[in-house]
Amino acid sequence: MMLSLPLLIGLIGVALLFDFLNGLHDAANSIATIVSTRVLRPQFAVLWAAFFNFIAFLFFGLHVAQTVGTGIIEAHVIDPQVIFGALTGAIVWNLVTWAIGIPSSSSHALIGGLLGAGTAKAGLSAIVWGGVLKTTAAIVLSPAFGLFLALMLVLVVSWACVRSTPIAADRRFRKLQLVSASLYSLGHGGNDAQKTMGIIAVLLYSQGMLGGAFHVPLWVVLSCQAAMGLGTLFGGWRIVHTMGSKITRLTPAQGFCAETGGAITLFGATWLGIPVSTTHTITGAIVGVGASRRLSAVRWNVAANIVVAWVVTLPAAAAIGALAYWVAGLF
Repeated sequence: MMLSLPLLIGLIGVALLFDFLNGLHDAANSIATIVSTRVLRPQFAVLWAAFFNFIAFLFFGLHVAQTVGTGIIEAHVIDPQVIFGALTGAIVWNLVTWAIGIPSSSSHALIGGLLGAGTAKAGLSAIVWGGVLKTTAAIVLSPAFGLFLALMLVLVVSWACVRSTPIAADRRFRKLQLVSASLYSLGHGGNDAQKTMGIIAVLLYSQGMLGGAFHVPLWVVLSCQAAMGLGTLFGGWRIVHTMGSKITRLTPAQGFCAETGGAITLFGATWLGIPVSTTHTITGAIVGVGASRRLSAVRWNVAANIVVAWVVTLPAAAAIGALAYWVAGLF
């Protein structure tokens, strides 16, 4: 299915809209802890996060884009109709969860939409099971790693500050949290923006515009990083409130541990080419630092609602993606 140039540009625009909404929806992941600990005001926090979202391409390869472009659905199956279905499924689910303030995963909404549209076209044979299993395993492993690393960092920080006064420790970690927030924003931009890069690149590949070999052009990289940075600038304030204060209350030291543990997890996943959820990762890290004080410090009912959203995201986005694929076929 070959598209006219205006339709191709329009579909790329839809992909960039998803990337913008990804930044809007997931801004909370980058800034919730630094806002809730009052290290930065919200308007400065989103600027800080947006800057590091944008420059992330300077620090990471494009392994995640490769996985999304060719490692979820067979590349030869993907055509503009499949891309439209995938993006529609992800965007609709993102808007629904953003409206009700649930920090679901934009990443897995996109994967779900792609699976739904791809299987609507070619059935289960279209699925690249290795890539899907790697991605779904990360649904469990990324928050678990985030939680474990955050707990370990809390232990290290507690021993390091045993002779410091609370005021001195608070002052030190207010400065260090600027570093940890920038690292998490780098990880967010490095992993999440690449998912849209993969979608646009495989669309161009399906139109024979990549010279025969799948790769991600530089203009696609810059466009996706810019769209995500702009989305982060607008912020998802309802989800910021959920992530920053509803799960547990954080001090600057705990915010530093949560962001650093989450950033290490994202860096490793991006290096391995695994499209993980920044939402899952930071939620696990926040739960970890809360539980390090005492189990009752975590509002487990809020955490349980978030887990339910994680479980529902893939099938819900897949169903919407399949429906959008069929509807697009009517025109």
